[in-house]
Amino acid sequence: MKEACGVVGIMAPGRAVSHLVYDALVALQHRGQESAGMATWDHEGITVFKDNGLVASVFNEQSLHSLRGDLAIGHTRYSTSGSANWTAAQPVYRSAGRVGFALGHNGNLTNTDVLATRAGVLPGMLISDSDVLAQLIAFRCEEGRTLTDALSDVLVDVEGAYSLVILGDGVLHGVRDPFGFRPLCLGRLGTPDAPEGWVLASETPALEVIGASFVREVRPGELITISDNVVSSVQLLSPQSSDEKLCIFEFVYFARPDAYLMGHQVHSARHRMGEALAKQSFVDADLVMGVPDSGVPAAEGFAAASGIPFGFGLVKNRYIGRTFIAPDQISRSKGVRRKLNPLRENIEGRRLVVVDDSIVRGTTTQALVAMLRDAGAKEVHLRISSPPFAWPCFYGIDTPTRDELLASRHSVEEMRAFIGADSLAFISMENLRSAIGLDSECCDACLTGNYPAPVPVGVRQAKSST
Repeated sequence: MKEACGVVGIMAPGRAVSHLVYDALVALQHRGQESAGMATWDHEGITVFKDNGLVASVFNEQSLHSLRGDLAIGHTRYSTSGSANWTAAQPVYRSAGRVGFALGHNGNLTNTDVLATRAGVLPGMLISDSDVLAQLIAFRCEEGRTLTDALSDVLVDVEGAYSLVILGDGVLHGVRDPFGFRPLCLGRLGTPDAPEGWVLASETPALEVIGASFVREVRPGELITISDNVVSSVQLLSPQSSDEKLCIFEFVYFARPDAYLMGHQVHSARHRMGEALAKQSFVDADLVMGVPDSGVPAAEGFAAASGIPFGFGLVKNRYIGRTFIAPDQISRSKGVRRKLNPLRENIEGRRLVVVDDSIVRGTTTQALVAMLRDAGAKEVHLRISSPPFAWPCFYGIDTPTRDELLASRHSVEEMRAFIGADSLAFISMENLRSAIGLDSECCDACLTGNYPAPVPVGVRQAKSST
């Protein structure tokens, strides 16, 4: 799976904020590694700087110094709609109005073709769904509407997932779709009595790294406006569900373990997932190990609940790109060995419980099991901290087609045989929800096939088969 993107917006009057945005983007780097970008406002105009690559390779001291201003937004990207080349990097800029506006988008729109037609272009002519959205907003601004009013006009017809940060002429906006599929939170620089600035970000660690304090999460359908260092809010769109539909995989995989979502710390939730797995699917073994990074807290929980020692069996090379970006299955399998190296002395001759967050195609997991056996593992028992991933996502995760999802066409026993493990077990949906602390919240369509928002037939068919 490819992660959702990461967005950040900062207003701090009288303070150069480009370095703050940079630090926040580094904290959100796990959410997107294809490109990074920043847009700043200096009271005269908007400057946009973006490129392909990691945050640290896109920006340097010279470029950050040139991005002047006390208002800025930033973006890290994985492509879920449109191209992965430089032209699709964000923020997206339009020149409508006195200085124009810049937009950063986390999510995926499901009615892009309809919106593109309204924008006066053929579907596919604009680079991405974010580009289509920016074009529609620009048309409204060119008609004399304020940026705030343009957002109100356009977003009422937008379907799918979006958490947006928008920079205008001295104003910063943040808005979530009415289901709340993707996260967005508000933070404060300074004290409650004397705020020195305000921050919008996908995850709370982006606040902490720049010294901001968490205020609250942006509500589904809510529009936050920050102007003259004052925050105002309006319920722009009526929530489309009685429960927030934040993607459940934010807890399982996407979010950083130190993040807080819906009042729950991600690390603690993952630890409880492991505890539940141990009680649900115990197996006698010599060592419990997690697949770095998201599998490690669950492995710690499994070890604590089972009494089996926890240890490290894999070392992660953090300078290797994500294996799911590879163009074919052979490349993905080779990518596992580039990314993870076995600790042979911890593995050899031992019965292993290996905890991972999910199985998508199964090819990387198959390569992982083979690597552990080559390192001398006596037995390999896989425990997965999510239920079987059997349905494609349309709300901001770039998943394969349904035919490519291993769980969509195979039983658990067939999956175990394909992967080559001695046993395989997935956490139950009930135990996953209990571990997170949920009742009926969160979108779990990729696990259940229950899509909370409508998905056009053509869009659904595109991911129904290869």
